[in-house]
Amino acid sequence: MHRVPTTTHTTEITLKRSRFIAVAAPAADREAALAAVEAARLGHPAAQHHCWAWQGRNSAASSDDGEPSGTAGRPILGVIGHKDLVDVAVVVTRYFGGIKLGAGGLVRAYAGAAEAVLSALPSGIEQPMVERSLSMAFADEQPLRHWLSGEPAADLRAIDYGEAVTVTLRLPETALTEFEAWCGARGLCCHCAD
Repeated sequence: MHRVPTTTHTTEITLKRSRFIAVAAPAADREAALAAVEAARLGHPAAQHHCWAWQGRNSAASSDDGEPSGTAGRPILGVIGHKDLVDVAVVVTRYFGGIKLGAGGLVRAYAGAAEAVLSALPSGIEQPMVERSLSMAFADEQPLRHWLSGEPAADLRAIDYGEAVTVTLRLPETALTEFEAWCGARGLCCHCAD
């Protein structure tokens, strides 16, 4: 199971007159993350920096966007990792306030902005899903629908009535063993719906 953002959220912090505007957005891939960065650039064209980090399921990326190396992108990515989120991009836009923050101050500011936006970001648990299909007698359709009603995340994707009833369904990976046992008890064979 993965924690993923369910919407986009924005927060702002100020540190020594510099404004840090943080946006967290769903981003299933690097291209979506770069689109979030571009949206921040278009929304704040006068800002000096648009530092960002993205965490996918199997990879990550970040950028300091002109800030000293390691003071922005990596701290943002560290906060994402601490929050245990995936498929999320965080862009922190900085308007320089005239007072230099130093490397430590920049790390604290970028991490603080990421912490603020991610703490308020609506998120949910996304379960890994599998798709299965099976062919069954008409008499097995109603018991199947009853079984599915007890698994709220399951979804009946397609049903075809021919000489038999052929169904394709999507269910959480965690329910697969129970579903296969249910099928086996009725002499049904379920398989991947490739």
